[in-house]
Amino acid sequence: MLKKSVYIVGPSSTGKTTLCTAFARRIGIEDRMVSEVARRVMQTRGFTRLDFNRLEMQEAILDAVLEKHEAKLRESPTIYDRSAIDPVVYALLTAKDEGEGRWRKQYLVNTPRFRSVLEVYRQSIFILLKPVREWVVDDDVRSIESLDQCYEVFRSVLKECGIEFREIGVDVGFLEERVTWLMGLCI
Repeated sequence: MLKKSVYIVGPSSTGKTTLCTAFARRIGIEDRMVSEVARRVMQTRGFTRLDFNRLEMQEAILDAVLEKHEAKLRESPTIYDRSAIDPVVYALLTAKDEGEGRWRKQYLVNTPRFRSVLEVYRQSIFILLKPVREWVVDDDVRSIESLDQCYEVFRSVLKECGIEFREIGVDVGFLEERVTWLMGLCI
């Protein structure tokens, strides 16, 4: 069984949902996997990929993530497809300049709810998936942003928030290898 909750994060099209689903299935806890919320928020709030750079959209996604995660905090360790770090990263990536990016980040991370979940994150297992260019798919919801830049922003935000993380890249490319690697780390 899982020792701690696991959060799978990273740029678009890195296999986060695929890995979460396969890992949860392998260890028999499909009912304790929390799916990404961004698509649902976009659909229910009427956002499109043209709104991706709007802080309002990232804030709505952050609120939905925190709501879902807070509901699970008292349960057994859980697998999370994304985290509250994700909207912070995308708020930074879509800022007009560095100054706006710093302001956006501070605005999102200095809320009491974010600060509260940050303590939980620091005691959990975070996995950052590196981009594998051959896997990139444009599905009209995810934008094909600069994957390398996005990856570096994830690394930076995780470090700044004091969250330890492990990385999986192309060197562990097959799904079965990734699941086995994750099992060795988490069980």
